[in-house]
Amino acid sequence: MSPGYIVLGIVVLLVIFVISKYNGIIQMRNNRQNAFADIDVQLQQRFDLVPNLVETVKGYASHEQAVYDKIMESRKAYAGAESIDEKMAANTMLGGALGKILAIAESNPELKANQNFMQLQSELSDIENKLAAARRFFNSATNEYNTYIQVFPTNVVANTFGFKSELSFEPENREEVVKAPKVHF
Repeated sequence: MSPGYIVLGIVVLLVIFVISKYNGIIQMRNNRQNAFADIDVQLQQRFDLVPNLVETVKGYASHEQAVYDKIMESRKAYAGAESIDEKMAANTMLGGALGKILAIAESNPELKANQNFMQLQSELSDIENKLAAARRFFNSATNEYNTYIQVFPTNVVANTFGFKSELSFEPENREEVVKAPKVHF
């Protein structure tokens, strides 16, 4: 066997190896993006529910204009977001504002008794639970992707083609995630 065939065989095996690792990275990245698509659906439902919640609370607490403005600002940021990171930032902004609006509701017994508000709060609680499940799946896909591109020998291929580690989707308020959302009747 001539040395040329051996070199050619090694080059072919190396090319197959690189293609295999590259395709694996692409699959992991696509899994992460698909996982975010589930979060995106829940976030969109959450952002669509917010105007109804705001209008219901406004009738009882019209003096809280700064909170309403912050919510509308976060909705605009989400609507204009193009990347996963921008959508996660808009979600964080909305989470803080929603906490304030729910605190307003807690301090207003008439609002807490309002059927429309109770239904909206129940829908929000359901969305938050679905969002938490989708976030766990996304973070798992992100962790798998990050691990895959960091281990040898895949890291050589990842670095060559410019693949970088991605961020997980952290909840906007860790203390609130530990406890289940409250829905009062």
